[in-house]
Amino acid sequence: MKSTIAGGIHYFGLEGVPVAVRRVRTDVAHAPSHPHDLTEVEHSHDFCELVIVTRGSALHCLAGDDFPVTAGDVFLLQGQQRHYFYERVGLDLINVMYDPEAMGLPEGELRKLAGYSAMFLLEPTYRRQHRFASRLHLGRVPLAHVERLTEEMEQECTERSPGYEVAVRAKLLELIVYLARAYTATDTTEAHALLRVGNVIGALENDYAREWRVAELLAIAHMSRSTLMRVFRKATGQTPIEYLVRLRIQKAMELLRTTDRTITEIAMDVGFNDSNYFARQFRRLTDRSPRAFRLG
Repeated sequence: MKSTIAGGIHYFGLEGVPVAVRRVRTDVAHAPSHPHDLTEVEHSHDFCELVIVTRGSALHCLAGDDFPVTAGDVFLLQGQQRHYFYERVGLDLINVMYDPEAMGLPEGELRKLAGYSAMFLLEPTYRRQHRFASRLHLGRVPLAHVERLTEEMEQECTERSPGYEVAVRAKLLELIVYLARAYTATDTTEAHALLRVGNVIGALENDYAREWRVAELLAIAHMSRSTLMRVFRKATGQTPIEYLVRLRIQKAMELLRTTDRTITEIAMDVGFNDSNYFARQFRRLTDRSPRAFRLG
């Protein structure tokens, strides 16, 4: 089967915020529900897509693996993931499409939530290994709340009243936080494993200047050293300590841009006890010295 690339321009347009809400309803003829409806066509995106199953069932083919979906399932499709739905039985979906980078979502703040890291970062990576058992599944009441939020987003995108860009961004963040909190309450073994790693990411984001020891992270994750290192690297591409160093450098960049504190003071503020080591790590990750970065 030839795969199609779904470009964000077809859903977001050339102007406005890169967010769109599209509904898919299954009728007898499986007619397209909206322009560029690729539900039954294998495709990938150049944006993220939250899939909310509101009714019915289907098989979801994702990168060659088949997963059954039913009403209440909510999951994230990251860019470049090939997928399509088939054997649809009364399937209704809400697709919330967005470009997180162009939206300027506060990733650092969101990753303080274990449920966000687990659902939006880890679950897509471990979906195949967990056979979709780590997905979020909502009951009728929380699902109805999610539907209401998406309806409000859709209305803002359609009416485009003054300030709609801010309103849509706020609604998207409200939706993401609500889902992250719901994921924290998930009771499957697979989800709990991801939440433990999410707790580690949250701990680092919340207290990045602390002198963390690997033993402390292992205690938070309730995992062996080898398991934590493997899972963390698979999800983030880094070890926990590498993640922490990058996080500290990111915070230092913010302070260099927005304060007049000395470079040594900033190094200490973000958790480096040695300003020379800080400068080496800064240059390694940015190809510039802290001083050159501050001068622009």
